[in-house]
Formats: sequence, C-alpha cells, structure tokens
Amino acid sequence: MSDLAIAVHPQSLVEQALVASTADDCIVIVRDKTSANLRWANNTLTTNGVMHGVAVTVVSFVRSASGTSVGSVSGSATDQAQVTALVQAADAAARAGSPAEDAAELVRDVASPDWDDAPVPTDIHVYDTFAPALGEAFGRAGAEDRILYGFVNHEMTTTYLGSSTGLRLRHTQPTGHYGCTGKPSDLSQSAWVGGATRDFTDVDALAMDATLAQRIGWGARRVDLPAGRYDTILPPSAVADLMIDAYWYAGARVAWEGQSVYSRRGVGTRIGEQITSPGVRMYSDPAYPALQCAPFNVATSSSNDSSVFDNGLPLDRTDWIRDGELTALLQTRHSAEMTKQPVTPGIDNLIVEVEGGTGSVEDLVAGTERGLLLTCLWYIREVDPQSLLLTGLTRDGVYLVEDGEITGVVNNFRFNESPIDLLRRFSHASATVPSFSREWGDDYFSRTATPALRVPDFNMSSVSQAM
Repeated sequence: MSDLAIAVHPQSLVEQALVASTADDCIVIVRDKTSANLRWANNTLTTNGVMHGVAVTVVSFVRSASGTSVGSVSGSATDQAQVTALVQAADAAARAGSPAEDAAELVRDVASPDWDDAPVPTDIHVYDTFAPALGEAFGRAGAEDRILYGFVNHEMTTTYLGSSTGLRLRHTQPTGHYGCTGKPSDLSQSAWVGGATRDFTDVDALAMDATLAQRIGWGARRVDLPAGRYDTILPPSAVADLMIDAYWYAGARVAWEGQSVYSRRGVGTRIGEQITSPGVRMYSDPAYPALQCAPFNVATSSSNDSSVFDNGLPLDRTDWIRDGELTALLQTRHSAEMTKQPVTPGIDNLIVEVEGGTGSVEDLVAGTERGLLLTCLWYIREVDPQSLLLTGLTRDGVYLVEDGEITGVVNNFRFNESPIDLLRRFSHASATVPSFSREWGDDYFSRTATPALRVPDFNMSSVSQAM
C-alpha cells in the first residue's frame, strides 16, 4: 500500500479482531510501517519514494481434550471487513489443525503505557541534511572521474500486540541503512561503504565519498593472488556478515537434537562449554545504545526457535557467549522444557565484544606485515551444520597489506570458514563499534555492533572472478 492519507487506528484493528474471533483465545499483531528511500546511479539521483503499509497477523487458539490447536493468518488490513476476514481464516485454520506441541499458557495482563499513542511515521525530510551533501558528493566524484551508485532507506515500524488475555503492547522501531558503491570511470574496480542508522543525522555523505575515493586509490595497483590461507583482517562489516549466522543457527532445539555446532555428542547442548577464545562475549540487549529494539517477544508463527504462545514475554539482555563459554541458545518455553535451561527468546540485535580489543581497523592494518584487508562478504551459505562451516565470496575490495600499509587491490576469493572457529583462532581484535552486514542488513538484521578481527590463516579456498 502507498496511500499515506489512509486513516488507520491500529489499536482499533486489534480490538475489532479480538471481538470478531470465536476461538478460545486470540492474539493480534498490527504493524504500521512507513518508509522513505533515495536511489542513485551515475552520480545522479534516480528515484525517491515514501510508502505506507499496515500488516495484520491474527493467531487463533482452539482448545480441545487433545490439546490446543493454532491458526495464524497474515495480510494487509485497514478496515473492519478486512480484519474480520483474517480472523475468520485464522479461526478456521485453528479448528482444522492438530494440537500444537509448543502449547503453553498465554502471557496475561501486560500493557505498555503508550498503547493509545498513534504510529510514528517517517518521511522524505529524514534526508534533509543527507541529500544536499549527497549532491555535493556527486559533483566531487564526477570531477574526479568516479561514479557513485547507492541506496538509502529509512523505516518507522510501530507494532501493536494485543490479546484476549489482556496484552496491550506497543513498540516503535526506527531502522535505517545506507550503502554506496564507487567505481572509477573505466569501471575497472569497485569499492563499497555502508552502515546502519536510526535517523540519518549521523550519516555524512561527503565522508562516505571520501572513503570510496581512498579505496579506489588503493586499487591503482592490482596484484593477482592464488587461493590459500592468508593473514586476513575482517572489518566490522565482514565480522557482522559472519556472526549473524552464528546467532541465527543457535537454536536450542536443533542443538539438543544433535544437528548443530552447539550440539553435545549424543543428546544435549554445549551450554557450559568453552567454544571460543576466552574474553569473547556475544550478547543481545534490547536497550543497547543506538541498537534499541523491542523489549517484548513478537512471534507471528511457531518454529524451532520461536513460539506464538510466547508472545509478550519480556526480553532483557541475554549473553549467548560469555568469556568464551556458551551460556544460552535461542529458547522458546517449549525447548526450555527439553533442555532444562532458562527461556531466552531471540532479540533483534547482536553485539560481539573481545576483552582487551582496542583501536580500529587502521590499527590492525598498521600491525600486519603482509596480509589481506576485506570489505564485506556475500552469497553466504551453510556447508556443514555440525561445524557451522560457511562458504561465500569476498566483495567490493580485497586489499593487499604490506609492512603495515595498503599497497594495492587483489582479486576476489571464495572462502570456507566457520564463525565459531574464527572466534577461536583470531590473533587481534579492535574495539567494538556499530556495524552493518552487507549480506543480511538490508532486509533481515541491521542492528549489530562488532569488532574488526585479524585471523592469521583465513581460508580463501578458491579464486573468484567476481569484481
């Protein structure tokens, strides 16, 4: 939907759905989202737009002597008739379904003090500072025979979660990201810079262009290297690319059943075992500065890692790895019963810290005699769940480091590595800073803070022809 003039009161959609349901219990999730974007190519703004949409999920619960069955239906809805249609479909699905194995008592009687507040929108004015500077960057790049391509997007999503058991929860989530690719006019190489932001007040288009100019300058010399193991510096963006997978694959049930890197031989999980170098901490925290996210659980469907019965559970800081020890996995109340561990639902951010990590990527480069500096990774896929071996490609700049300086650009590679192994083998770490995953940040997971890591034997398994 793209009509910003539609007057939608999300709370009334929730209440209408709860009244219309004939199931034993009902949960309604309404997400009101506006987004504003700019896109550019060849040093020229090409498109811009503002969009608005309202998405509704109805989860119906029907109890019987054999258990509780669930039906979940999602769709766009802006009026009572559309909401009622979703409710009827969810009620029918619940009555036709089998008892849910993750059945539990629904969370009751929790309300946000701002439940009655209207959704918080965004609009094109979020770029009032960024856009003029971007125009200046276009002029500078054109004068210096560089071409810029890129995209920025800002979203405001206000979530309303209500239930027949008295939940009335509200959360507004700002999400923004920027990405810009620079190329020389002969298109002989490519460099990228990107990041996440909550409001674009901290995004400097001229600094973005200056970084790209520097990287294109590094590429004036090209060196072709063979596959092999290299002393490799992964900047925070590349570390985020890999550590998000380490988080997403940390499901407790899958680990309990022996199917992941977090599984103990036989039956059970590795919670309590040392799985990385001492001093490594991986955690999620809804209140982490600049990465704030929903402080309550929202689940539109059930899976190994989430449960609709857990909607509304409070979320707090959770240490997944502490001082190198695995301390928690993604747990629903159902999986927690299996593993006899605390309930630790997923949280929409991820922070990785290394005790003693200081300085920046530039400091890691300065301390490297000969090695590679990556930019980011893409086409990341799991190869072996038992070791969490991943494969993928380097992208938009692999640079040669010699005697503490960047001396040229090298070809791209396919890599084969496990993020858990990397957290055991790294030799140096920078301070943790807000980061952005090129692979996963655009659409799935943009709230990360990670260090840069230097790995002495990163496995570049083959040469890639990708630019």
